[in-house]
Amino acid sequence: MSGFGTQGVPRSINSTTSSVTRVVAGLVTQVRRTSSVLTWITRAAWVVLGAGVVALVAGFSLNWIELIVLGAGFVFALVGAAIFAIGRHPYAISLRLREGRVVVGERAMGGIDIRNTSTSAVLPARIELPVGTTRASFALPGLPPGGEHDELFAIPTTRRGVIVVGPVSSVRGDPLGLIRRSVLWTEPEELYVHPRTIRMGGSAAGFLHDLEGRETREITNADLSFHALREYVPGDDRRYVHWRSSARTGTLMVRQFEETRRSHLVLAISAQERDYADPDEFELAISAVGSLGLQALNSEKQLTAMTSHEVLRTSAPRLFLDELTRLETVKSPTTVVEMARTITRDVLRATVAVLICGSSVSARDIRAAGAVLPVGVRALAIQTRLGAEPSVHRLGSVTVLELGALEDLPRGFRKLER
Repeated sequence: MSGFGTQGVPRSINSTTSSVTRVVAGLVTQVRRTSSVLTWITRAAWVVLGAGVVALVAGFSLNWIELIVLGAGFVFALVGAAIFAIGRHPYAISLRLREGRVVVGERAMGGIDIRNTSTSAVLPARIELPVGTTRASFALPGLPPGGEHDELFAIPTTRRGVIVVGPVSSVRGDPLGLIRRSVLWTEPEELYVHPRTIRMGGSAAGFLHDLEGRETREITNADLSFHALREYVPGDDRRYVHWRSSARTGTLMVRQFEETRRSHLVLAISAQERDYADPDEFELAISAVGSLGLQALNSEKQLTAMTSHEVLRTSAPRLFLDELTRLETVKSPTTVVEMARTITRDVLRATVAVLICGSSVSARDIRAAGAVLPVGVRALAIQTRLGAEPSVHRLGSVTVLELGALEDLPRGFRKLER
């Protein structure tokens, strides 16, 4: 019984069955990954096929031997090209990005690891990798059984945005490019190219640093800022009884306070395309928002960041930068005035509101935006104008900082403190 399995089946049969199962499973997986047969045929191949059919029909109809030979040549060329696409793609391919997030201008590196999983050598092929709107192509040499090949690549990061990298595909085809058979091996990955930011240091301290909070005109029975004395009423906390005044007047007196609130910075950036004279003005505005937002988050200040059409997530610096990375300009009738109204309606505890816009926004709109912000909210507008010297002026209740370069942002805030 040594030659039989537990169910009385010969072990050799069990071994053969398992081998066949593995082969079938591998073929099924590859069929799922590979493109359909019709997609193997390129546009050039359809042209060659059409020319061949026309030549054959015309040759037989006219009994013209040259056309028949030409048509047959076209058809045989297609058959020969198809031979190049036949065969397995016995690879294990993985895509790796050294970092999923980089800053504009930094070098983004990645790699493709390829291994021959078969027990026989494979012929050379081609590896294709979509990177954003472009497609990179690498020559894959022939690999021995179990052979490996690594391909390194660099991704340009000259602009902010999310770059989709992949999926990686192996391609077989003829030298003429008539037949092209590709097999997908990986899922696409996202590379976040974060906007440039600059450290503010103490430049924004006057706007972001508030140890005891800002006083409001709301009166409360317990806070930090003393306001006045009043007569005691049942239910008042006796800890706030002012005993000297009570002894002098003969009436029990308690302290009243002005309610204070912690710093709550609101960064509102216009995403309207018409508000910017140049796309680079919008990029400068994004970088200014990122710099101020990181300053607030690192100082553990309360932050709300928004655009003219959405609220950005700010629970962590990386998430905040990811949100800024995805921002694009839109075309809608929303103005900075309506953005200020949204702050008034939705951000009830704001203490500082910064409106960021481009040079195409008029002074009248900035003045009107400041007029609709709540009383007690310190209003600042950052207007980007490429190449301009940092300058500060007032438009109604709004202090306007004109910004020409990101490096001028700390210097501009120092001017605001004067």
